[in-house]
Amino acid sequence: MTNNELISFAVKAMDNSYSPYSNCRVGAALLAESGKVYTGANIENAAFTPTVCAERVAFFKAISEGEKTFIKIAVAGGKNGVINGIFAPCGVCRQVMREFCKDDFQVLMAESPSTYKEVTLKDLLPYSFSPEDVIK
Repeated sequence: MTNNELISFAVKAMDNSYSPYSNCRVGAALLAESGKVYTGANIENAAFTPTVCAERVAFFKAISEGEKTFIKIAVAGGKNGVINGIFAPCGVCRQVMREFCKDDFQVLMAESPSTYKEVTLKDLLPYSFSPEDVIK
């Protein structure tokens, strides 16, 4: 799957966002090693703390269906559903990614529906705390 195809899934996932408080719609598309794509959208809550990011929704859907190995994720977001620059994964999402992905996991952050910035998980989360740190 090309990066642009994966970003298209993330952009489409923005439509499913439940974001009545921030009006910020975020979509994510996670490519598993099996070739299957899992999408997620942010889900807000009036109490704010129970809010869940699109990236974690995609990961948790995939994991709950038995996937454990991932290649890359695309993230797109913007106010009122219009992409207006990079929406980088938050710290909690980065830590969830690190639980299931290695340092070279690819993260695509859409700047527009057709342009993106590509980084690795290590770029986003240097000096990470990983499962290997607990198992030592």
